[in-house]
Amino acid sequence: MSGTIDPTDTSTVPVPRVPADGTAGNPARDTAEDAARDAAGGRHGHRAPVTAQSQFSGRDRYLDLLRTLALFRVVLYHTFAWGWLTLLFPSMGVMFALAGALMARSLARPALAVLRGRIRRLLLPLWLYGVVVLGVLFAQGWRPAKGEDAVWWWLKIAFWVVPVGTPPFPMRIGEDGGMLDAGWAEQAAGPLWYLRAYLWFVLLSPLLLTAFRRMPWPTLLAPLGLTAIVGTGLVEIPGATGEAVRDFAVYGSCWVLGFAHHDGLLYRIPRYFAPSLGPIFMGVGLWWASDHPGPEGWDLNDVPLAQALWSFGFCVLLFQVSPAWQRLPDRLQRFDGLVTLANNRAVSIYLWHEIALIATVPLIDLLWNIPAVWQSPTLSGLLESSYVPLMFLLVWPLLALLVLVFGWAEDVSARRRPRPWPTRPDSRRPRRAGAGSGGSHAR
Repeated sequence: MSGTIDPTDTSTVPVPRVPADGTAGNPARDTAEDAARDAAGGRHGHRAPVTAQSQFSGRDRYLDLLRTLALFRVVLYHTFAWGWLTLLFPSMGVMFALAGALMARSLARPALAVLRGRIRRLLLPLWLYGVVVLGVLFAQGWRPAKGEDAVWWWLKIAFWVVPVGTPPFPMRIGEDGGMLDAGWAEQAAGPLWYLRAYLWFVLLSPLLLTAFRRMPWPTLLAPLGLTAIVGTGLVEIPGATGEAVRDFAVYGSCWVLGFAHHDGLLYRIPRYFAPSLGPIFMGVGLWWASDHPGPEGWDLNDVPLAQALWSFGFCVLLFQVSPAWQRLPDRLQRFDGLVTLANNRAVSIYLWHEIALIATVPLIDLLWNIPAVWQSPTLSGLLESSYVPLMFLLVWPLLALLVLVFGWAEDVSARRRPRPWPTRPDSRRPRRAGAGSGGSHAR
């Protein structure tokens, strides 16, 4: 598994408010509505200073940059399959942690409206993706297997419409050596597990947030305990149900950590504790991975408990840093348009990057039709040895084309003006008084 930051929401995660005792390391910046609640003795029981910074309604570019890095790391991992990338940047944990923070902010509004908006933003891009993938599968002759219950088969197809379960797909279809590899469907379905997990986290968030605010530390750490049970073989849950429970357990603490970030929990504990807490969990995760390696060695995607511990500790450190940039630093300004594009098209990039990778293979194979290549041992050997790097170079223009063709669905699902290539903020998008950019479209 590998993934990206919450692709269904491009809104800004607010930096937690600064307690009056000064233990927080971040500037106070939140909406006027939240500041007023704190001033009146809000849910944290302390009064946070209301400053000009707290009225800032722009994006948090630090978190936008994290999303962009996560998307890049996903494509890099799925191209080269380097397991150590899961240690360098655990994209899935970061993704769920940021999604949890966004969800906590959104749930300041009526839960039903929030859930409806989040689900809508998830489904339309999925439907476009499903039309393409299922269309090709049906054209290749995918039908219920002999002896399989056809009614049940079609009912499972509905998971391509609402991914409460794992959408079905054939492990192999067609023939190797054709335009599409026989295993292309499994690769194309790779991103769908995340949409299933995200949907369940969203649906359970009102309950989880209530539990967190009543019992913060038990709720925060309970998924790690569950991972120790279902992610180590101690208890085996078979089939797709087991996969769903395991995904929930592995990334549940990261999701709830997003709640903690939004509510300022990590900034109300001693200043030295959070920076020490992260490395402790990461160290235990490394120890477990060293003693229980997966089939690919240090690829944490194959070691659930190590993935859960490492991702949780890593996200604690990221949230502790959280510089809350109103704009990217000068040395990163050249990437501003790219970061904006990646955040406006996160769903499209996440969903379609595997299709782009699949498409690189037949395109690169065209080089073998050049006589100078197949007749020269040197050139043919060079092509073979550079095949994967060529895939990585070619995937970006292909992905850009797919984003250009299908990315509009993200604007429509978020009820924004469709834009083909959004590298700049949409200045014509309406804003609500007293709310930041996250509030304006964190549905």
